[in-house]
Amino acid sequence: MDLDSVECVSPYDGLEEETSHLHPPFSKSHGGAAADGVAPLPAISPATSIHELLECPVCTNSMYPPIHQCPNGHTLCSTCKTRVQNRCPTCRQDLGDIRCLALEKVAESLELPCKYSSLGCPGIYLYYSKLKHESQCNFRPYNCPYAGSDCSVIGDIPFLVDHLKDDHKVDMHTGCTFNHRYVKSNPREVENATWMLTVFHCFGQYFCLHFEAFQLGMAPVYMAFLRFMGDEGDARNYSYSLEVGGNGRKLVWEGTPRSIRDSHRKVRDSHDGLVIQRNMALFFSGGDRKELKLRVTGRIWKEQQNQEPGVCIPNI
Repeated sequence: MDLDSVECVSPYDGLEEETSHLHPPFSKSHGGAAADGVAPLPAISPATSIHELLECPVCTNSMYPPIHQCPNGHTLCSTCKTRVQNRCPTCRQDLGDIRCLALEKVAESLELPCKYSSLGCPGIYLYYSKLKHESQCNFRPYNCPYAGSDCSVIGDIPFLVDHLKDDHKVDMHTGCTFNHRYVKSNPREVENATWMLTVFHCFGQYFCLHFEAFQLGMAPVYMAFLRFMGDEGDARNYSYSLEVGGNGRKLVWEGTPRSIRDSHRKVRDSHDGLVIQRNMALFFSGGDRKELKLRVTGRIWKEQQNQEPGVCIPNI
């Protein structure tokens, strides 16, 4: 973040998690012994064999209607039909506009496990509903929540925590309260977007605290918000508050953290967090209004029945 100094005060520091790596959800194996010098056929179950027939030979993705075929019966998906300039990649014959209706019909009754079964998903789904499920599967990997670059790393939460700590050098803190001080010598110079990320560990979960400045219209806007490292349903079990003030005035934000399933840009552009206009930020800073000095404090708590409001129990 393009800040002259950043100060973070937290009652607890340090965390250590075991790295977890993803493994491909499917593996293909072939077996069988040769007899009389004749190569054996692959020992494949009927369901697996059909699944392989439904794999596009060009992009290797599963094919969905319309499935195209050449006059010799070789198939490929509609996306790759354009990419190969209407010529069969197997036999080089012109594809024309032939649909493989038989394969499309066979696929209707095919049941397959979710591609995230190796990550814990136990479901079995009809072929044509499998794709929709996988786009919403709770076991699908998460995107890296780091906002400072277009990071393409995906993984489960323990893996991403270690990735943020080791590869992005993100500050890690333990506890459910935070106290950040942001100082900038020239608040009129704002690149789109100046940002900062801190990860907090409490209640056995991880939370990403974002603070950034970005151009909105003609003037900078400062924003702080919290994202939950998990799914939206679990995020609703927690609440957080943010407070910034000075000169006898203060702004307070209270809400539910957004899941990291929602991209950083989506949350920021929805203004779902503590938003501070530049004039107000300079007023909070005091002095001659030529230097930005903001102190953002806040806390995270878990929503539970029979718990007094406002009680925050640190996870030590």
